[in-house]
Amino acid sequence: MKHLATFFLAATCSLSHADAKPLRVFILAGQSNMEGHATVETFDYIGDDPATAPLLKQMRDPEGKPAVADHTWISYLTGHYEGHANGEGIGKLTAGFGARGSSPTQDGNKIGPEFTFGLTMDAALKEPVLLIKTAWGGRSLNTEFRPPSAGPYVFSDAQIEHLKKQGKDIEAEKAKKVGESGRFYRFMIEHVKSVLANPKRVCPAYEPADGYEVAGFIWLQGFNDLVDGNTYPMGPDGKTRDYSKYSEWLADLIRDVRKDLNASKMPFVIGVLGVDGLNAKANTISFREAMATPASMPEFKGNVTAVQTAPFWSDELASIDQKHATIKQMAYLLRVKDKNGPNKDGSMDEARQTEYLKNFEAETISSAEVALWKRGASNAGYHYLGCAKTFALMGRAFAEANLSLLKNRAP
Repeated sequence: MKHLATFFLAATCSLSHADAKPLRVFILAGQSNMEGHATVETFDYIGDDPATAPLLKQMRDPEGKPAVADHTWISYLTGHYEGHANGEGIGKLTAGFGARGSSPTQDGNKIGPEFTFGLTMDAALKEPVLLIKTAWGGRSLNTEFRPPSAGPYVFSDAQIEHLKKQGKDIEAEKAKKVGESGRFYRFMIEHVKSVLANPKRVCPAYEPADGYEVAGFIWLQGFNDLVDGNTYPMGPDGKTRDYSKYSEWLADLIRDVRKDLNASKMPFVIGVLGVDGLNAKANTISFREAMATPASMPEFKGNVTAVQTAPFWSDELASIDQKHATIKQMAYLLRVKDKNGPNKDGSMDEARQTEYLKNFEAETISSAEVALWKRGASNAGYHYLGCAKTFALMGRAFAEANLSLLKNRAP
């Protein structure tokens, strides 16, 4: 009987271990587009396209409200541009964990990629899921997210000369830049570690005996680096900037986060900046190539992938946005005596300017376009027009890429 009891105990332990479901942890990090600036009011636009209507159905419950994940929770750290007064929002994943402005702990009525990323994971995985999201607007990889392996930011000779011409205290500027180097990288790592020190605080389904696995990292960033003409000089062709340093620093970030989180083969998904879509200018295309480069490096084969987000850009909304820019330019011309403007002689008073602009706007943007914009867009171009369809497609694509890396990794 003793041997029989031992057998049953061993069998029970073996079964318990086989049934164990480690918590799957996914980290989402970046700047404003990882925050996400698509309002819930733009959800309906997703249903206008038969190809994405099923995705909208997944995003809503039977009553038409934003879906709430079954077994996926989220911790979201965000805050002011300078990083002070950071706050954490936690709860079961649903809409509202997008950009939050001045109230980081409160529902912002917006989504970023996290919403459909989490819903996709919720549907694909049986074990509980925890998303840890850290995102702040206006942060660059070259400075604020700079990884430890890159060392502190160092001004180039050209930048030093420029600072001298401005009458700046060079040593003070250098010290300031060193202090900013990696500050948000540290915020990110510190938060992830603090959450993982007690996952049950955020995810009630977590069982310490089952443990957890850091199963993926999603990086969506880049705009501040794209427009940084000081850090990235013009390339040999004299037309596009040399963004090779971005590739180098992103590779450093991949190595460093894996080291800092003790996850040497953690799947890493690069969300390649897609602002302006497939018709972007040469400089933007050059930057995208630099962003995607680490995915083709031999050391990252099979565990790093790049997802192009340009195909998710809405061209029809962008064309309306361009018309908004035309109207804005006209408003400026009406205020000044410009030879190309209708008020070049300055004879139009404020009332006449207002009337002129009102008529110009009606001629430029049709009522149908006004309705379409309201239905699908809620922000500027550098925020993917605040289009929920775009962010929903990105989130799903990131999840599918992450799942593919998990499926194909070596035992």
